[in-house]
Parts: sequence; structure tokens; C-alpha cells
Amino acid sequence: MKGIEGAERLDLVETAEGTRLRLKVRAGAERDALQGEHAGVLKLGVTAAPERGKANHAVLRLLAERLGLAPSTLSLVSGHASPEKIVLVPLGRAETVRRLRGDEPA
Repeated sequence: MKGIEGAERLDLVETAEGTRLRLKVRAGAERDALQGEHAGVLKLGVTAAPERGKANHAVLRLLAERLGLAPSTLSLVSGHASPEKIVLVPLGRAETVRRLRGDEPA
């Protein structure tokens, strides 16, 4: 899977629980895809409609796949009904960036 260009420029906040990742989501997109970094935010599109949580579930599945995690390990912290979301990733900042870039483990 192709890595995210500019992953190191993402505005990531490391907390005791993991890393908070800001997203800008386009629901109803042509395909599910991580589109890259823009102004510190990870842009992505999902084909799911923004109704009854379908798009939110698709976002967590897509992000979990890129990070090599189970979707259930990710938490939607804010933005349940908004295209601007914050997701808690149960990894440190450096490991989150490494996985988003698609780098091999050190």
C-alpha cells in the first residue's frame, strides 16, 4: 500500500492514550482513499454515505488498514457529524507517522 506523502507534517498530538490525528473527510467519494496531508490535516475520502455512522465506520476501517491495526482500536474523539474529525490512534507519534508513510519497521 502506498504511503502518505507529507505524513511527518501532520498535526499530531501525543497523549497518554496514544496520538490524536486530525482528519478532513469527504463522504460519498468515488473510492476509499487516503489522499494526503494538507495544512497539517490528513485528507481522505470514503464511498460510504454520511448517514447513521456509515462514513465514520468506513473512515476507521480505512485508517486502521493503513496503520495495520484493528478498527476497534481506533476511537473517534470528535466530529461524529462533521467532515472534520479527530481520531485517537493507540500508537506513539513517531510510530503513527512511520506507518502512515509506509516505512518498514526499524
